[in-house]
Amino acid sequence: MKVILRDDVAKLGNAGEAVNVKNGFARNFLVPRQLAYVATPGSLKKIEHEMRARARVIDRERMSAEEYAKRLEAVIVTVPMRVGDENRLYGSVTAQMLSDNLERQGYDIDRRMIHMEEQIRTLGAHDVIVRLKHGVQGKFRVNVVAE
Repeated sequence: MKVILRDDVAKLGNAGEAVNVKNGFARNFLVPRQLAYVATPGSLKKIEHEMRARARVIDRERMSAEEYAKRLEAVIVTVPMRVGDENRLYGSVTAQMLSDNLERQGYDIDRRMIHMEEQIRTLGAHDVIVRLKHGVQGKFRVNVVAE
């Protein structure tokens, strides 16, 4: 059965794409959850209208995410950690620690949005990347100090 996706569906396609799926998958999953329309001329017009509205919403969200990323540039998170020999940390700085610290400063960043290229196991300043909506990335500085 040919359907037109209303929303992004993992391993199937992006919104606005026409894809072929099994009848049961379309009838029992995609259509009842309003993730897709059955491909008809009327649904093509409906999806075009939805896609134009969705594009406007995505543009607004992307602009607000870019502004949020600019504000994050100025943020410095200080994390006190226990230190052993040669200034090596006992354990490492986790994304949850950073998320909690950012929340105390008034930023709503989930730990899953924080991307550290490698674990932070030394004292000093480190840059950490935050993945925001619609491919926008921001970064902030983490300053690890001895407890």
